[in-house]
Amino acid sequence: MAAFPQIPDYMGLNTPQGQEYRIDNLDVTGRIPAEVNGTFFRAVPDPAFPPFMEDSAASLAGDGMLSAIRFENGAVSIQNRYVDTARHRAEVKAGEALFGKYRNPFTDKPEVQGMDRTVANTTPVWHAGRLLMCKEDGRPYRVDPVTLETLGSHDFGGKLQSETMTAHVRVDPETGEMFAYGYEADGLASKKLSYFITGPDGALKKEVLFDAPYCSMMHDFAISENYALFPIYPTTSYVERMKEGGDHWYHEQDWDSWLGVMPRYGDASDVKWFKGPKGVHCFHMMNAWEDANGMLHFDQCLSDSNAFPFIRAASGIEMSMQELNGRLARWTVDPRADGGEVVETVIGPPGDFPVIPAAKQGRPYDHAWMLTMDPQMQGPPVMGGPVGVMFNLLMRLDMRGGPPQAYAPGPGYCFNEPVHVPSNEEGHEGYLLTVVDHQTGPDDYEHGCWIFNAGDIAAGPIAKVAIPRRQRVQIHGWWVSREKLDSAV
Repeated sequence: MAAFPQIPDYMGLNTPQGQEYRIDNLDVTGRIPAEVNGTFFRAVPDPAFPPFMEDSAASLAGDGMLSAIRFENGAVSIQNRYVDTARHRAEVKAGEALFGKYRNPFTDKPEVQGMDRTVANTTPVWHAGRLLMCKEDGRPYRVDPVTLETLGSHDFGGKLQSETMTAHVRVDPETGEMFAYGYEADGLASKKLSYFITGPDGALKKEVLFDAPYCSMMHDFAISENYALFPIYPTTSYVERMKEGGDHWYHEQDWDSWLGVMPRYGDASDVKWFKGPKGVHCFHMMNAWEDANGMLHFDQCLSDSNAFPFIRAASGIEMSMQELNGRLARWTVDPRADGGEVVETVIGPPGDFPVIPAAKQGRPYDHAWMLTMDPQMQGPPVMGGPVGVMFNLLMRLDMRGGPPQAYAPGPGYCFNEPVHVPSNEEGHEGYLLTVVDHQTGPDDYEHGCWIFNAGDIAAGPIAKVAIPRRQRVQIHGWWVSREKLDSAV
């Protein structure tokens, strides 16, 4: 194609930008807290070339663009740079798209058959002084946190067996260890999982391989203080369909879901499987934790089918967004039992992109934040992202049962996933940073990075940083303090 097709995947906030740049001295309104001193790294998929064939998951397949919003003693800058993956490098050399349908290598052009297909576009992960750009269909790419130069594919010194690594790692706040996994770990449509642990120095300490009940789209997982939890939802894959030019993912609405529970430092023989409801799906988990009675709780943004419209369409599922029954759900199991069924409790509204303080990872927690839709919304929502609609309400949840707080900026505004910045002040909940998009016309947008007092969301932003260039939808982000950046290796 000579130009990007005029379909939702490439229009509005999904319009490709393809621009690398750095802008210093951004305009700031309000006060930037002293603790907000570091870099807000953001993964912003941005296809460099129009597709050569229909790609129903284009908003997920864009080349990895790393955006860094840097806060340095009150001054703010922004830098965008492509991740120089093998895939991106090949297409730049050719001057055109070479890779076909999303996660279907059988549709690629002959000259790139067998090449690493990952676009490394989902989450910037910081651990052990290293910045990794991750996407679950391959291994991560390491990036210089100062220059944003790509340093190469990262396989933990050649020790990682898995062909893939999640974009959703979990870092233990006490041990400093990073817990991660890969699905389809040994090939397309495989049900093989890899679970691995790296020490606070970034070295791979342990990797365990085991089989899931079936191949599943496992976008996220969770840890508690003593367990690792592996959710299996019935969005699955078939090699034969891919060979015929079909999609990678199909949702099986009548299949059971499962929750695998393994001791944190256990082995494949220690995994226990608990059955969940049929047909459900979740992309992001809020947290997992154990109560005083030893029961294990798993909090997630759950819906009754896969939320991505292109997956439901490929699967022949006629279910609108309003019929998905989205909710913040808690699954509870007894990890001492040999298995059984999960017990579900609804603990919050529909929404996504949950955030907790890093210090509460895997532990009981009393508050959290997430994005949702304003029930009193005036005017149409802003269109964008892989689901097609952007969230327009930022919410603080009291997990002890108190009333929530919320902030809705009004018609035409929407939020990207926030990150949490801890405060040095005792009793202060810290700050939330989020990029906010404002649609001012049919194809006109304003953008800014807003800072909120995390304990007083309803009061609105305490500072706004104007971003003068057109932005594309972020997937995930990561906050790295100046102190940690100074320890980069």
